Amino acid sequence: TETEGPFPSLTDLFRSDIREGKSGTLLTLTIKVVNTNAGCAPVPNANVEIWHVDAAGNYSQYGTQQAQTFLRGIQTTNGNGEVTFTTIYPGWYQGRATHIHAEVTINGVSRKVTQMAFPESVNNTVHRGGAYASRGTNPMSNASDGIFADSLSSELVTPTGDTTSGYSATFEIATAI
Repeated sequence: TETEGPFPSLTDLFRSDIREGKSGTLLTLTIKVVNTNAGCAPVPNANVEIWHVDAAGNYSQYGTQQAQTFLRGIQTTNGNGEVTFTTIYPGWYQGRATHIHAEVTINGVSRKVTQMAFPESVNNTVHRGGAYASRGTNPMSNASDGIFADSLSSELVTPTGDTTSGYSATFEIATAI
């Protein structure tokens, strides 16, 4: 479990494509929810919400982006405990490693809040080009980020792909139900 913030969603946005026209490198993110009290069996019918910053390091629904809802979405897990979001590779902001927030709720009760970290090698490749180039690479490493310092191995995704065709990543969220 990790900190919920910053900037949790102010509305429920059930959708799989959360880009809303934001430019950036395509990221297809599959999240699987499992129950640690049942041998890590898949959890169907759980709501998985994600949110993250755009290429410029901005969250929607806050600050100058208050009326926007980009890069936020919720989906309900299928029988395999999975959801898949279409988004862009996250940008970064000062003081944090590149990340995506996730929360799992079951029957309206928050069961797990976590964050996903990304390998610096992939971050640097993505952040040097396209919509990210004007900001450059993120100066904050995963190991220096206080959120990930104690649990990076369980929160690090390993994207496959490239900046031309996009990346795919999977992430497993374990919760005790």
